[in-house]
Amino acid sequence: MALFCIRRYGEEDEQEEEAEGRARVLLERLQHQARARQQKKQREAPPQGREGPGGAGLSPGGEPRERKGKREREEQPSAQRQKKLKTKQPRSSSEERAGTEEAADGSSPTKKKANRRKPKGQRERTETVADSEEDIKQQGSRNNFKKKPNKRRKTDEETQGDETGNKESSEEGEGNKTAEEELPLAASGEGAHGAPSSVMILGDYEAKPVQKVQPFLPQWLAEPRRVQQRIRDNLCPVTAVPGIHPRLLRKLQMNGIHSFFPVQAEVIPAILGSAAGGYLQGRGGYRPRDICVSAPTGSGKTLSFVIPIVQVLLDRVVCHVRALVVLPTKELAQQVSKVFNIYTDGTGLKVVLITGQKSFAKEQEMLVQKKVTGYCSLADIVVATPGRLTDHINQTPGFSLTQLRFLIVDEADRMIDDMHQNCLNQIVKAAFQGENGSGSNTLFQRTKPGPLTAASSCSPQIPLQKLLFSATLTQDPEKLQQLDLFQPRLFTSVYSEKNRDGAEAEQNTNNKYTLPEGLSQCYVPCDLNSKPLLLLYFMLKMKFTRVLCFTNSREASHRLFLLVQAFGGVTVAEFSSRLTPNERKRTMKEFDQGKIQLLISTDATARGIDVKGVNYVINYDAPQFIRTYIHRVGRTARAGEAGVAFSLVLRIQERRFLRMLRDAGIQDIKKHPVKGNSLKPMVQQYERALCKLEKTVKNERAQKRA
Repeated sequence: MALFCIRRYGEEDEQEEEAEGRARVLLERLQHQARARQQKKQREAPPQGREGPGGAGLSPGGEPRERKGKREREEQPSAQRQKKLKTKQPRSSSEERAGTEEAADGSSPTKKKANRRKPKGQRERTETVADSEEDIKQQGSRNNFKKKPNKRRKTDEETQGDETGNKESSEEGEGNKTAEEELPLAASGEGAHGAPSSVMILGDYEAKPVQKVQPFLPQWLAEPRRVQQRIRDNLCPVTAVPGIHPRLLRKLQMNGIHSFFPVQAEVIPAILGSAAGGYLQGRGGYRPRDICVSAPTGSGKTLSFVIPIVQVLLDRVVCHVRALVVLPTKELAQQVSKVFNIYTDGTGLKVVLITGQKSFAKEQEMLVQKKVTGYCSLADIVVATPGRLTDHINQTPGFSLTQLRFLIVDEADRMIDDMHQNCLNQIVKAAFQGENGSGSNTLFQRTKPGPLTAASSCSPQIPLQKLLFSATLTQDPEKLQQLDLFQPRLFTSVYSEKNRDGAEAEQNTNNKYTLPEGLSQCYVPCDLNSKPLLLLYFMLKMKFTRVLCFTNSREASHRLFLLVQAFGGVTVAEFSSRLTPNERKRTMKEFDQGKIQLLISTDATARGIDVKGVNYVINYDAPQFIRTYIHRVGRTARAGEAGVAFSLVLRIQERRFLRMLRDAGIQDIKKHPVKGNSLKPMVQQYERALCKLEKTVKNERAQKRA
């Protein structure tokens, strides 16, 4: 905002006399202030050079100020002197107005007469100000826009402002300025700037640093329960975890498990505590809190929910679906079902796997049985994939989830992203619907939770507790809201390593995900034509064994398999959706037994599959997303073992690939270049293998057409 002040000329003689009086008063004050500053300096620090006794009439070098001012005017022209004064600190606005008034009045004949009566130093100051006469006239138009009675009061305010401004300048080390140098400073400085001197800007803009907005997280996300990341250093004996049933302790010891991993030692007691009063109600009769677990791949998340669920259901009398485990892939569902079968053996609990590998009618027979009194459940624990589970909810008569106590979602981030035809919402809806008109079990009939009131607490009902597990669990509250969690608790291993032993270790926000402790990461910059040669170089020259190689599509996986097979010298197999379920199962079994040294796969095995003894993971195609990378490299270095992950990255992809890892907090990846001379001995055999691959692909296309 600018203020434009227009001076109204009139009665010039009286105004000039007033200006002369103000100038004399101002000059006396300034001389007094300069003298006081000089004396203060002499008291605080004794002078090292010789100075005049007065201090006010001498320059810092001991030379009289008047003589020095004359010499400076002779040595440099007026324009250069104004440029020099421009670099000095500007004075206060009230001092500027007083100086410009005096300079403007000095150009009139009356002022010239008064100059003869003034001291020598004051005349020199008037002559200096007169050099910029044109700018000073414009500067003087700001003043005297008020009436005469207010002028004397304004003069007192200006002189007080001058004292305050000079005090501040003395604190900044500007106390050695003389009174003769201070007055013309504002006029010459503004004239040098070239800005319109009749404009005054109030509230000028100041550049401020832009502050990064920090996300606001709910308390359960901002203050999670931290799990130790180092597995081998934080093993916990199974007998040290409270509340585990003796039968399950014997099962654990029979399977060679004598210690729990850190995530298991934290999560198992939490789930058991939520069902301390039995599975019909939570602790104290209240609804139990939901639990979310984010831990690295291979840290034992599966066993951390298998053990407590089996223990809670040991005392069940009537067979109903009490626990439902939802997983994104068939192979992962088979793996979890196998673990449940081990620990439910001899307990009477029934585990049913529904993934579409058997016919729909066969799965219906495994789930329910029709009797004279109606349908009865044949499963206590159901392990399912989303699509097949939705089919049974909608099409299988008698399949009921109204007695469901635990809903376990493994690889929860993928389930949240895909939502699998709104599968999770259908599960919750089926869990809270009636018994299809039957009047049985009305006492324990469940209604959707609402506010806690006296009426709602009168009739007991089985609570539904959700357990979420993933190595890359999202912290986006908007996505987690889709799951409708109830007062959730978060167990995570993402924390600062520096404060690892402290009770209040700060969470490292830069590290969004955690990797296995024994994992070493490398990347190999290459071009498109040398990628197959690099894979063969690792297998034949570097003698890699038990290698899991990932591609981005099943077509790329199949062609690479045919190429390596045509090259020879490596026992290789492929694993993708091209194979039937039985073929995939057989291939995985042979790889576990060590009969296959190189398994080329799509991301079908990247999620949760526990492939034992994988020494190396090779990303033949660089992953496009960080979560894909996390799950791929997590197939090795499991359970605290060592492993190495190589990524073949095109040079055009290198910058984006490294930025993706850096944004996720992964800094310890190393560059591992391979010289072209190392690949030359394999070029001829590689070209012959390409010819074989071309013929094989043509034959396969011909068979498809036929």
